[in-house]
Amino acid sequence: QVQLVESGGGLVQAGGSLRLSCAASGRPFAITWFRQAPGKEREFVASIRWSSGIASYANSVKSRFTISRDNAKNTVYLQMNSLKPEDTAVYYCAADRSLSDLGKYEYWGQGTQVTVSS
Repeated sequence: QVQLVESGGGLVQAGGSLRLSCAASGRPFAITWFRQAPGKEREFVASIRWSSGIASYANSVKSRFTISRDNAKNTVYLQMNSLKPEDTAVYYCAADRSLSDLGKYEYWGQGTQVTVSS
């Protein structure tokens, strides 16, 4: 079992920054951030493989968002800079336990709201 707890959301003006945290119990193989805006489909934001640190990003956030992990704290961060109103959404982190489970996203956090005002 993997438990995930997100934090760090809030209200920020366009152009501002926020850092989201996803604290994990245990050491998942990979953590992925998704977001879902009202009335829209959930979309991929960024992911990181824990042991290698290999990261990938959606084109819409590349160069603005950075995903990283802190092994000592068992936490993955999503640093979000140059925020835009269209980044407004509930952000979720999801975990895969192993390489063979990659993409199954078996475990989810409760979500954290990010609101960017124009």
